[in-house]
Amino acid sequence: MTKYDASSIKILEGLEAVRKRPGMYIGSTDKKGLHHLVWEIVDNAIDEIINGFGDTIHITINKDESITISDNGRGVPIGMHESGKSTPEVIYTVLHAGGKFETSGYKVSGGLHGVGASVVNALSKKMDVTIYTDGKISNIRFCNGGVVESPLKTIGETKKTGTTVTFLPDYEMFKQSSFSYTTIVERMQESAFLLPNLTVIIKDEADNKEAKFHYENGLVSFVEYINEGKKVLHKVINYNGTKNDIEVNIAMQYSESYNENIMSFVNNVKTSDGGSHEVGFKTGITKAFNDYAKNNNLIKGNSGGNLNGEDVREGLSAVISLKIPERMLQFEGQTKGKLGTPEARSITESITYESLKFFLEENKEIALLILDKAMKSKIAREAARKAREAARKGTGKNSKERILSEKLTKATGKDYSKNELFLVEGDSAGGSAKTHRNRETQAILPLRGKVLNCEKASTHDIESNAELKQIEYAIGAGLGADFDPKDSNYGKVIIMTDADVDGSHIQILLITFFYRFMRPLIEAGMLYIANPPLYSIEVGNKGKIYIADDNELEEKKKTMKGNYKIQRFKGLGEMNADELYETTMDPQNRRLMRVNLTDAALAEKRIHLLMGDKVEPRKEWINENVDFTLEDDFRK
Repeated sequence: MTKYDASSIKILEGLEAVRKRPGMYIGSTDKKGLHHLVWEIVDNAIDEIINGFGDTIHITINKDESITISDNGRGVPIGMHESGKSTPEVIYTVLHAGGKFETSGYKVSGGLHGVGASVVNALSKKMDVTIYTDGKISNIRFCNGGVVESPLKTIGETKKTGTTVTFLPDYEMFKQSSFSYTTIVERMQESAFLLPNLTVIIKDEADNKEAKFHYENGLVSFVEYINEGKKVLHKVINYNGTKNDIEVNIAMQYSESYNENIMSFVNNVKTSDGGSHEVGFKTGITKAFNDYAKNNNLIKGNSGGNLNGEDVREGLSAVISLKIPERMLQFEGQTKGKLGTPEARSITESITYESLKFFLEENKEIALLILDKAMKSKIAREAARKAREAARKGTGKNSKERILSEKLTKATGKDYSKNELFLVEGDSAGGSAKTHRNRETQAILPLRGKVLNCEKASTHDIESNAELKQIEYAIGAGLGADFDPKDSNYGKVIIMTDADVDGSHIQILLITFFYRFMRPLIEAGMLYIANPPLYSIEVGNKGKIYIADDNELEEKKKTMKGNYKIQRFKGLGEMNADELYETTMDPQNRRLMRVNLTDAALAEKRIHLLMGDKVEPRKEWINENVDFTLEDDFRK
């Protein structure tokens, strides 16, 4: 029996804990975790700029796969710390050390945990920090996860201020990952939108690429960027205000689309899960539009005539940015994805209501345009609700539940979190999947052909479409604003199509549907794409080896000896039922790709570009950017 006593308890000293359990500090050691290191250093530079020190950030991806981040803020303090070490050594080697724990250092800050710089050092082979402050140029270097290689020393004189950090990640931890110029450009463009006084310059030395961002109009430019290519109803509405030391800045614009796109930030940190400020904003605009409509006799005074939030937000793109002092800042969860500060709700609601009320009174033509759209949304929403209720009760003339009962092969298990819904291309593959599924956990819904392009579809359009209606009922968690992933009948929804162009198109159409009408399903990490093999190789009586794609086939052929037979699968229907299960459905062998949403603004633009009705911009983007390499590929 294994001994378990006081000697079994290990205390991890200094940064050793970070190297032992990196996922606890940066989430993962994949591509996302690698870039988290960049954001930690960048956030320090941004905090300087938010607080009025400096205006420029330079980021360079170096040829040796290290990265350099420079700012022209105040520069890290270089005096001796009370611990007896130099202040830079403390900042870059001690967890929970930093100026953000003292209110005199930063009035507003996005990074509150104080672990950023030291965690980056812990997960790096090398780190070099050069500091420009107090008329001096100072330097300190680290190696092998935070070991001081060269203590702080003065290496020159200067009149400028700022900090330059170069670090080389320990790629033994970040295997098969590298810095992405595109990922960094997209994130830093977002920061430039949020901070009108910020200039960001990003360079990639290996590929000789460079980007520069500076937006004088801040959030107005951000909303224009999101709505680029859409038919908008008016110029961007921008308003701001400050109450109880909370600064609110909001930009919003309506387009002819049916989709709502709200992005929110606090102290330059994206609150992807919303929070009190988003609730306040939504309440404020709903109240403002309803009051305007009542005061102008556009709707009845009773509650039955009121517009609800979904109606008011149809076609709305908005960016909410708050600056909140540290003493008041509350996030829910470690990822800082949801704002919990109670005061933010009432303050955002009040500023939104008063600002929008004034705008609508002064801009009657725009007010009527938006209200007309909202009222049409209300009519369509109520019609769709009645159709859903009739279909669920089986009273409708063309009850979709009857169609669903014929198509869907349900899972028998009652633990919905473990159940999986396979959306399968074609009746033939659907039949094979039904034959060799795990009956307890796997449900099969065959789809015929390509579904509706939902980029310009309304909820009413979905209610009228048999294929999408079947998906809605099968998942059972609602649609649009009513959708709640907690009510889903399945923990995983898996798109399973042929490994060809038509199959890829069906995937895109379905992803567009989920993004537009069941987006929380994607945000909850519940939508997947199955990756069936493209080839099988049969070697004598040794059985078959399954190959994912052409590249893997060429590599495998180099190692093959003797006679062997290669078969290319033209589609899922070509596989035997047991082959389909073994390669594409069995959790022990299959390869799934999770559909992630990491940049909401970019996703909005890309979906509209690729699925909208403008052909030339789509052709141009595809020619320049299409890469069929699968990311986030893993077995589950």
